[in-house]
Amino acid sequence: MRENANEPFVRNAWYIAAWPEELEDGVLARTIMGEPLVIFRDADGKAAALEDRCCHRGAPLSQGWIGDKGITCGYHGLVFDGSGACVEIPGQDKIPAQTRVDAYPVVERQKIIWIWMGDAGAADETKIVDYPYHDQPEKWPHKKATFTIGANYMMMMDNLMDLSHLAYVHRKTIGGSPDAHAAAENSVTETETGCVYERWMMNSPPPPTYVKAVGFEGQIDRWHHFEYLAPSTVIQNNGAIDAGKGARENRDQPGLQFQIIHHATPETETSFHYFFSLANGYRQDEPEATEQLFTESYPTFLEDKVILEAQQANIDRRPDRELIAIQDDRAVFAARRAIKKMIEAEGAAKAAAE
Repeated sequence: MRENANEPFVRNAWYIAAWPEELEDGVLARTIMGEPLVIFRDADGKAAALEDRCCHRGAPLSQGWIGDKGITCGYHGLVFDGSGACVEIPGQDKIPAQTRVDAYPVVERQKIIWIWMGDAGAADETKIVDYPYHDQPEKWPHKKATFTIGANYMMMMDNLMDLSHLAYVHRKTIGGSPDAHAAAENSVTETETGCVYERWMMNSPPPPTYVKAVGFEGQIDRWHHFEYLAPSTVIQNNGAIDAGKGARENRDQPGLQFQIIHHATPETETSFHYFFSLANGYRQDEPEATEQLFTESYPTFLEDKVILEAQQANIDRRPDRELIAIQDDRAVFAARRAIKKMIEAEGAAKAAAE
């Protein structure tokens, strides 16, 4: 495996374009796969995504505003609807058919705004990742965030598919004992859409974050269940209960449990938008518990950002250097095989069409 082996983009797939909350203040400018986009809600409240470039003089539409008919270009006032068609030109009655900008399929579901960057005719809504926890606020109260990381998007997938880093990168937060991590039981199962990576840490000391959340006083049985859904999503279930109470047979016991959706939407070949949402499955009737979970977890995401950006810098500096694999990379390679399969299938379909 070479250090500069950044995966190309899979365009015929659904990616998170934005959280709905990001559109509350109007228009959102966001680059995805090198394409500058403007994301907004039309007058009916429907989310839309257009190329961030007016077809008149090339001004960014994100510098405009939303009106009754669509988004108004802030340069000369042309108005575009959610399909990309120009619906108004000030002082001009006739609008030529070619007066339009590129539009991208957008679907809003389960409090997530998804976008399809490939062939619009192939946009299959049944392929959108299912994340039901956002629709169960009483059982799974949640909080979301996003920021940009200066690394190839697959580095985040690699990072999530190898939890041996927890004891080192996150040693002060969710990591816990390095010895307990080294003794963890790992399993990897390849699936049609990616792979499942499961990890058990039996009779291990609780990390600081877990103690603050539910007050563990002794050893715990702790699990991590990560499902990689190619190309860019990982759904995580974490939990722990007091050691010796049968966690393997029944995880739904009093203790700690939470869900996270991780998503890496490529911005460029060496940067991505990282979306994450934490859903709290304990003390659900206490809003402060969800806030505490988020506050305690957020620094771990920043720790990932630091290490991934440093990794990308080294890769850029010495692209000729080889990397080695170790035993804990089994899930990483399973994930890489899944995305390689998608890339090859997309390439074959494109070649056949041409």
